[in-house]
Amino acid sequence: MRPLDYLPILILIVAATVFAFLALAVPALLGPRRPTPTKLDVYESGMLPYGDARRRFPVHYYVVAVLFILFDIEVIFFYPWAVMLRQLKVFGLIQMAIFVGILLIGFIYVWKKGALDWR
Repeated sequence: MRPLDYLPILILIVAATVFAFLALAVPALLGPRRPTPTKLDVYESGMLPYGDARRRFPVHYYVVAVLFILFDIEVIFFYPWAVMLRQLKVFGLIQMAIFVGILLIGFIYVWKKGALDWR
């Protein structure tokens, strides 16, 4: 490919950058500024905050979230396998059985360690 073939991509990148800059700069420069104590008050998710913002969450919350993402991503591998199953035949079936076995071993390990128990 010639360098000239990349010109549309360069134009798109420049246009997107200019648009993003203008979308941030124009309202900041031309928008009204009328700060009041009510507008400057801290407000989050429809509720007034209470207590320290740096309170601790149980580690268990994060463990469950990471495990959910991990097992969810592994399940995504079923879709391309299901599409190609007729071409993969028995070899593909055996590969998926091994994959599911490893996934099941990991799930049982996590379950036995108590990572899924809410206490």
